Amino acid sequence: MYDMGVIHGRFQVLHNDHMRYLLAGKELCRHLVVGITNPDPSLTGEVQEDRTRSDALANPLSYFERLLLVRDSLLEVGLTYEEMTIVPLPITQPKLFRHYVPFNAVFLLSIYDDWGRRKLDQFRQLSLETHVLWEVRPEEKGISASDVREAMIDGREWEHLVPRPTAVRCRQWDIPGRLRKLRHARR
Repeated sequence: MYDMGVIHGRFQVLHNDHMRYLLAGKELCRHLVVGITNPDPSLTGEVQEDRTRSDALANPLSYFERLLLVRDSLLEVGLTYEEMTIVPLPITQPKLFRHYVPFNAVFLLSIYDDWGRRKLDQFRQLSLETHVLWEVRPEEKGISASDVREAMIDGREWEHLVPRPTAVRCRQWDIPGRLRKLRHARR
């Protein structure tokens, strides 16, 4: 078991497979630092491997909203405040990492595509200790946040795809309505 692990994601919208990923990371460390990527537009760079990652429709939630989703969902499954810290992590700006996360931690990640491999390379170029939780092909990934967002936009069932605290807050904040407005604004 590692003393401290850093795990990351956009969590736009936090779903059940994100929780599986976060909990797999927590099983390997005493304290989990969750880095929320794309914390704000000024720290969000375009990624050649996935050009839609920086699109407004792919990032409907603020950093603070995502912090609440992650925090509430981890607390609900039994983690304590002492076992976790949630921070912004500008994943497209590796030179800034040291300002946000501890470099003496192990950096945990899953790999589904070239973007995942690029992040692993970024961590290694910074001489960070890494641990790949799993590497699978994109079609084996399971739930994707874009699927959840599309279901919200289309008015299809989505709540079974997300942790209960996420469903509660997304209804409270009318995230489906927000997404529909963002899509309409693109037209």
